[in-house]
Amino acid sequence: MPYLVTLEFESGVKVICELMEHPELEKLLAHSPFSSEVERWGDEVYFELPVRLEFDGERMLMEVGEVAYWPEGNSICIFFGPTPVSRDEKPVAYSKVKPLGRVIKGMEHLRKVKNGEYVEVRIEKK
Repeated sequence: MPYLVTLEFESGVKVICELMEHPELEKLLAHSPFSSEVERWGDEVYFELPVRLEFDGERMLMEVGEVAYWPEGNSICIFFGPTPVSRDEKPVAYSKVKPLGRVIKGMEHLRKVKNGEYVEVRIEKK
């Protein structure tokens, strides 16, 4: 996966993700670094992007550690456990999202992230 994304949250949590290769992600690379306000939804964190991506949602049932784009909210979502609509331990998105990659480091600390804190996002090509 050619994009490496470093997320540094106000709370001190640092997470690193790998995202797939896709021309749409060049838009994010052009705006890196940027900051955004974080929202929590169960064991999911998400934040709005500075530019709209042209992805359609594909599915709602996710795996722990997946990173996805949520078209309705123009946001990146990170799933690290059940959400309010989950029936078991698997995360379920609010509506269809486009899977983009996975968390490769720091996922175990995401529960410390608070609603309303800011995240600094840095994207680079591998």
